Amino acid sequence: MMYIANSALRKTLTILIPALLIPCAVIVGALAFDAKAHLFISLAVAILSLLLLIAGFEQREIGTRRTVLVSVMVALCVVGRLIPFFKPVTAIVVLCAVYLGPQAGFYTGSVAALLSNFLFGQGPWTPFQMLGWGLIGLFAGLLSKPLGKSRVLLLLYGVLAGVAFSAVMDVWSVLWASGQLTLAGYTAALVAALPHTALYAVSNVAFLWIFAKPVGDKLQRIKIKYGI
Repeated sequence: MMYIANSALRKTLTILIPALLIPCAVIVGALAFDAKAHLFISLAVAILSLLLLIAGFEQREIGTRRTVLVSVMVALCVVGRLIPFFKPVTAIVVLCAVYLGPQAGFYTGSVAALLSNFLFGQGPWTPFQMLGWGLIGLFAGLLSKPLGKSRVLLLLYGVLAGVAFSAVMDVWSVLWASGQLTLAGYTAALVAALPHTALYAVSNVAFLWIFAKPVGDKLQRIKIKYGI
């Protein structure tokens, strides 16, 4: 497993990659390249997500152990997308981030979107899904202390995550429909997507309510046992 020893470089990458490099890659890829180039954009986002995960490693050994656990969470997300209508992907990403950190959360959401779309279909929408779930995981990790202590805040975050994911995907919807992003077009897309947004939010709350304690307890025990 690759390891970045320079702490200043690691800190810079943990800020630069999710705040600038990945969003720019997604937007530029959607605007400047042919739709058939979406796989290259998705691959670029996946590589940057992996680099972000690695940048969060403070020790090589702990990083390797955490990678194994994060890989399991990614696999659960992929399987979770097979559930019709109500999908636990966001809940798994959030719980992963709360207990394993923001970099792990971003990586889990991003890579889970890419891998699961080999089952559901790859397309220009894939990088936006990767960005949406990745950012949900990132912010859940940054807010891990309050989210880990309060069930109410965790469920509220689930609602906001549903709204945020829909908002990111509506950017793609407007670009696909008109080729340009306008305030009027984006507002119309947000309104049209309200039923789907509500479904996202409700499913997030349901799965976080059910799985927060059992999954959280298991992740916490694993962290203690293996020193993650």
